[in-house]
Amino acid sequence: MLRTTLRFTGLCAGLMISASALALSLSDLSQKDASGGLKDALTQGAQIAVKQLGKPGGFSNNPEVKIELPGKLGKVASKMKQFGMGAQVEQLETSMNQAAETAVVQAQPILIDAVKKMTVDDAKGILSGGQDSATQYLNKTSREQIRAKFLPIVKTATDKVGLAQKYNSFAGQAATLGVVDAKSANIENYVTEQALDGLFEMIGKQEETLRNNPAAAATSLAKKVFGTL
Repeated sequence: MLRTTLRFTGLCAGLMISASALALSLSDLSQKDASGGLKDALTQGAQIAVKQLGKPGGFSNNPEVKIELPGKLGKVASKMKQFGMGAQVEQLETSMNQAAETAVVQAQPILIDAVKKMTVDDAKGILSGGQDSATQYLNKTSREQIRAKFLPIVKTATDKVGLAQKYNSFAGQAATLGVVDAKSANIENYVTEQALDGLFEMIGKQEETLRNNPAAAATSLAKKVFGTL
């Protein structure tokens, strides 16, 4: 009886030690592991987001990021459809989304470069930050560079549509009247900003997925890091 009790006590102690060893906290990880795992996860999230958006229908078939005419211009577009100009409006909206889909592919190398340049202190701040802190880091460090890449691509795509020039003329006048904001008064600027917003929204969804389900991470190191959060 004594021998059985001792054996049971030893088993319990062993299980407690094992559980303690498995239940890592963020502070238990080396700086190298924490940084490396986060970089793996961010690279994965960026690649998936770009792949989802940079295909035909990536923007137009996704109601969360689909680009439509802004504010009251959208209402004007509805009126234009009623007066037989629907095909022109649809052509413009299609070109806006296709331009975003073409441009977004250019974001991947910039995002990955931003991940590579991440410091250990950056990684610490992200891992101890809010639920979208990794996405905010990428937005802060790469948005301007991505915008510069997007803008000429979007302009080339929208210039092919005759209504784009009419949009710029009409939206410019509408901006002076407060109907649309200044950012929306030029079609290539508007589409570029919408494409950027859509890109970081999709990256944010990837971050949320990994935080809620670390097993979805592509590498064992990323699984380990996100499993501690």
